Amino acid sequence: MMSQHDNKNTTALVHGGQLNKMVERYKIPLEQWLDLSTGISPNSYPIPAIPQYIWQQLPQKSEGLLAAAKHYYGTQSISTTSGSQAVIARLPALYLNHIKKPSSHIEVWLPEVGYKEHERAWHDAGFTVKHYQHLPKYEDLALNAIVVVINPNNPTGELQQQQKLTALLTTLESLSGWLIIDEAFMDVIAPSQSLIHLTLNKHLFVLRSVGKFFGLAGIRIGFLSAHPFWINKLNQLSSPWEVNGPAQFIAEQALNDHAWQLAQRQKLTDLSIKLEQLLTKTFLHHPTKSDGPSITIKGCGLFKTIVYPQATELYQKLCRQGLYVRLCDENNALRFGIPDQAQYLRLERLLAEHCHS
Repeated sequence: MMSQHDNKNTTALVHGGQLNKMVERYKIPLEQWLDLSTGISPNSYPIPAIPQYIWQQLPQKSEGLLAAAKHYYGTQSISTTSGSQAVIARLPALYLNHIKKPSSHIEVWLPEVGYKEHERAWHDAGFTVKHYQHLPKYEDLALNAIVVVINPNNPTGELQQQQKLTALLTTLESLSGWLIIDEAFMDVIAPSQSLIHLTLNKHLFVLRSVGKFFGLAGIRIGFLSAHPFWINKLNQLSSPWEVNGPAQFIAEQALNDHAWQLAQRQKLTDLSIKLEQLLTKTFLHHPTKSDGPSITIKGCGLFKTIVYPQATELYQKLCRQGLYVRLCDENNALRFGIPDQAQYLRLERLLAEHCHS
């Protein structure tokens, strides 16, 4: 159930969204691909007109953006970041500066299946990495232990409830450890299971993303909610002008646009239901294609993941059709991003071809 990391090299990670590589590999022109390889919303927040002075000035801390973020996320302690990835990379150094112990003496617990950049950051900093299938309990954890939770999990869609996470936070507080929660996909969860309202606790860090729900991954902006002590320390590790001005302007408008957010949640709900129904019809209602009972479909409002016995073969077959999805790291599942209406019609045709081939 729980195993120590085997010291493998995690530097060559694969992510979705690498369409240029697929064009080169499969010799299919870019415009002929259907790209559902990420968990980014197909409906993006409409970019407002950006005042000229924002392009001309060096980026400055935007109090308007922070006020919008505090209201949207429900916390009074939050900092703007250049995407979650920048924070993930810096947290190990922040912890070592605080603990003053060799990294190899500190255990970091990560989900067995999940976004691997978390693991790479801690592994490369020399920490002892352990994996869990189910949240570790008090008896599993050592002094100063760190637990990373991706909630909901990417790519499994597993959602940890507030009650369980609050209990885990209490445990880690007693051990002088940290609980780090990556809530990149939390925007689509209703009712929310976020712990972001508890981040005045010095043992809790919560990451939030603008890129996924708002469909704005290209502007590279996100947020960290933590105790002000940690936010100040992390800012000292950051470079000046890290979050560009146009990104801050766009994010402020998006976080304040409650009518758009409400409509977006409804659109994503409708589209994700349609996708799950299509995947169910294609893969669960055709047991002759493979071992039906071992196929499962899970996910959230921004992706659906199908666990499939011949996932690698299916992935390659879909790529040859010009359909790009994410082959999960364990090579036993495919993650489908949510298609918009036009993409859905094309996906439906491609999956019909799959069923008849």
